[in-house]
Amino acid sequence: MARLARLAAAHGVCTSYDPAPGRTLTVPDDTIVAVLAALGVDASTPQAVRKALERHAREEAARLLPPTVVVRAGGAPPPEGVRPVTVRGVLPPLPEGTVLRAETEDGRGLEWDTGPSGDGERLPLGCHTLYAQAPDGRTGRAALIVAPDRFPPVRDRSFGLLVQLYSLLSSRSWGMGDLADLADLAAWAGRATGAGFIQLNPLHAAVPAAEGETIDPSPYRPSSRRFADPVHLRIEEIPEYAYLSGEARARVEELLARARELRESTLTKDGSIDRDAVWALKRQALELVRTVPLSPGRRVAYCDFLAQQGQALEDHATWCALAEVHGPDWRSWPSGLGDPRSARTARARTELLDRVDFHSWLAWLTDAQLARAQRTARDAGMSIGLVHDLALGVHPLGAEAWAQQDLLAPGMSIGAPPDAFSPRGQDWGLPPWRPDALAATGYAPYRSLLTGLLRHAGGLRIDHVMGHFRLWWIPEGRPPTEGTYVRYDAEAMLGVLALEAHRAGAVVIGEDLGTVEPGVRGELAGRGVLGTSVLWFERDYERRRHPQCEVPQPLDPQDWRADCLATATTHDLPSTAARLSGEHVELRARLGLLTGTLAAEQSQDALETAEWMAHLSRLDLMQEGAGDEESEIKAVYRFLARTPARMVGVWLPDGVGDRRPQNVPGTSDEYPNWRLPVADGDGRPVTLEELVASPRLRNLLRTVREELHGPWEAPCPAQDHPERVSFPDVR
Repeated sequence: MARLARLAAAHGVCTSYDPAPGRTLTVPDDTIVAVLAALGVDASTPQAVRKALERHAREEAARLLPPTVVVRAGGAPPPEGVRPVTVRGVLPPLPEGTVLRAETEDGRGLEWDTGPSGDGERLPLGCHTLYAQAPDGRTGRAALIVAPDRFPPVRDRSFGLLVQLYSLLSSRSWGMGDLADLADLAAWAGRATGAGFIQLNPLHAAVPAAEGETIDPSPYRPSSRRFADPVHLRIEEIPEYAYLSGEARARVEELLARARELRESTLTKDGSIDRDAVWALKRQALELVRTVPLSPGRRVAYCDFLAQQGQALEDHATWCALAEVHGPDWRSWPSGLGDPRSARTARARTELLDRVDFHSWLAWLTDAQLARAQRTARDAGMSIGLVHDLALGVHPLGAEAWAQQDLLAPGMSIGAPPDAFSPRGQDWGLPPWRPDALAATGYAPYRSLLTGLLRHAGGLRIDHVMGHFRLWWIPEGRPPTEGTYVRYDAEAMLGVLALEAHRAGAVVIGEDLGTVEPGVRGELAGRGVLGTSVLWFERDYERRRHPQCEVPQPLDPQDWRADCLATATTHDLPSTAARLSGEHVELRARLGLLTGTLAAEQSQDALETAEWMAHLSRLDLMQEGAGDEESEIKAVYRFLARTPARMVGVWLPDGVGDRRPQNVPGTSDEYPNWRLPVADGDGRPVTLEELVASPRLRNLLRTVREELHGPWEAPCPAQDHPERVSFPDVR
């Protein structure tokens, strides 16, 4: 239907896509109709399509301004965006004589002359309001986002650690890694190894488990991306903890003893992290700590935090309080409570005020410990510090989905179309943001989300950064093969991201692995967003240096892109030791994930690994000799350091020979995803104290640093004497 295609195009819904160069697939009509319905457009019949097209044409003709206008600031933006800068960008066509006036976010009014002189085109960076008055009497109002042309740059090349925080247990943590462990690791890595950053998994708040169930351990299906999960708190570092006495102190000591047992159980061979048990203990301890009154200074700091976070925190804490009473699935709550703005929800918030305050207090405590971790990283000499990770979406039952129902597309899920790695496609179970609803708010939800994440960060990794351009929507009840792409306003999305990154002085790394639309990587690189390059995937596909080879050869280091984070693996891929040994193929076979025979896949994997090892040997990177696992892992990271990549990421488990992936895509209960502590090559968990004393890890990090910056002497003499390595009592 030509009309259906026109209607789909008007709303950013794709009617075809290219799964591979030279191959185009048509999207089924019923998929397009379902996606349009999720966008509030009725296309169920030919008559409905005709009416929808007519209505869209009328609305476009009557509208003077779009909901949001984004312009880029030309030249280098001034600090804090205080001094006005000349903007460049294309406004929608306006009738001749239209007067534009901008009201800045600080309340100033500016006339905006779009004529040849451009005298009025001086606006500060920020999120403003644009008013238009046409000669025919029509008026318009739009959110006006003035964003930097480029993202903050990485000033100096650096290396850092890639860490799944939950997996980093110390002798003091309660069964999983916490924010005090993060601060300790940052202090050691910055001072003793010269590392410039630590990239983390998402620390977002998880959906609590329903009765009889367990918490979803995936950090990429959170309840809220706006607030960190209090399970990461170190209880003993909360100031009020020191003032517990009497029965409360005795009960906390009992909890500490149980936490020690839990930690020891996790640290046994083949032990796994029990997030539910950790949270059960910490929650009891937090209830006790809360009985200690805040000091006057602490009380006013808490009140300031509440005021700063506003509606977002009130919604999050209200959902948490309601979930305690009615369970986490808000769709099954009593009538009225499913609406965050209903009168019944307002009454329930008042009735549950103490519990709302409890969860607000948890958010404040977690924010404070995150702040301490970032301060520690910077004080230790890290040029960037913490790099947080922004998940693509949220759990459909969680707090963010409840609070932002009007922004999410009902009955839709984000995923990926079929490709060589996932022939059936993927459904990630995350409801997508509606592009039209985001624009109508001036992208306020995205701005708020970024502001919160960047409060205590030197960088931000964006999972599936291609989602700023388009996302694969899958109608509920249908397989991923029957989805389609929906386009977003990339200029607006990237503009908001650039503005908030500029305000925070944070670098941005886009995870751009997998299927990437042509032109996207170029656009991101042109704006200063770093990409993600994984060694095993970087081959000379253009055959620039090896035109005679039928199979693309490993890409030479000098041919890598500079604007990227270069690494050997990610949380979804095998560790380097497993890759070198081929154990990851055996694991996938045991889990039933192979598409071919075990022998065939082992043969192909061994061939690809051998090609890379031969390449490293030709480049004289096997300085300790081939055939030794530790030496080969060093050679891999020497290679990464020889690329022009601005950031080199060392997967922390690679430093001790861990063979277990943290996550195996395509599995759930078959494998302990997101529940494994860092372990050595034999599967024995390794504590933070053992990690920093490990000669193997220290030698690997020294190798990377010297390849990047030349000879390095650690300022801490204890590094040469592992038995003397210790941490101060931070309580």
